[in-house]
Amino acid sequence: MPEATAAALEVLGEARAAVDARLQAWAGRLARRTGGVPGEALAYALLSPGKRVRAALVLAAYRSAGGTSPAVAGVAAAVETVHAYSLVHDDLPCMDDDDLRRGRPTTHVAYGVPTATAVGFLLVPVAAEVLAEAAGELGLDAATLGRLAEELFRAGGIEGMVGGQWLDLEAEDLVLDLAGLKRVHRGKTGALIRASCVLGGLAAEADEGTLAALAAFGEDVGLAFQIADDVLDVTATSEALGKTAGKDEAFHKSTYVRLLGVDGAREEAERLARQAIGRLAAAGLPTGALGALADYIVHRHS
Repeated sequence: MPEATAAALEVLGEARAAVDARLQAWAGRLARRTGGVPGEALAYALLSPGKRVRAALVLAAYRSAGGTSPAVAGVAAAVETVHAYSLVHDDLPCMDDDDLRRGRPTTHVAYGVPTATAVGFLLVPVAAEVLAEAAGELGLDAATLGRLAEELFRAGGIEGMVGGQWLDLEAEDLVLDLAGLKRVHRGKTGALIRASCVLGGLAAEADEGTLAALAAFGEDVGLAFQIADDVLDVTATSEALGKTAGKDEAFHKSTYVRLLGVDGAREEAERLARQAIGRLAAAGLPTGALGALADYIVHRHS
């Protein structure tokens, strides 16, 4: 196994174990607090299994900025909570209309569209609770918590995922150029990946230069992640992906594969990953774990 792959799998495994334990605890709280079917649906959405790439980026960025506390897993859990909300809404019939997510029925298939819609909205304040608890464990002051919250919820809102999804829906049946496609995916996919890197830096109370380098790294890796997804949509099976393959073509979406071809898209993803790592090196930051994750993101098989 290549060294970079092994390093990426190590931090992914660590992030998954730490974050899943926190999400399990929060799912239990939510089920008890809310009760009934809504409580079950909240827990179901929050416990959606995943690779935890965003969580791993939080941990790796935190450590690259000098952080050492295991409590940073709480910040990563807040990111995964926002990600869970986005997936619930992304799968709705009025959006991408998918029945399968991470190898199991989507929330609206399991609990109905009205319940799933409410669950997505409710997970946003839950993410705020998770984040506030983590900041307390890390001993961060109110101003730093405010910056963490601003970064996370901007990424999850109209300037990030929501805005990107809006543009993505408007672009169905259109052919976007490369600049237009990047505009969509800097919001829809890239914003939360960029935020994951910045949040790690903020949790470590990094200086502004470090935060800028982490943000630039995250922006490049966020686009690379989407390009890799576009390639997988046409080259992988639904079983391997844990979601329905071929959706981009079915919805007549503009994709990097459509613009650049499979080989050209792969080359662009690899270029962005190299550029991202170079941004860290130029700022004097360690490139080990973050660089391994960048390489994993563009070469993954699901």
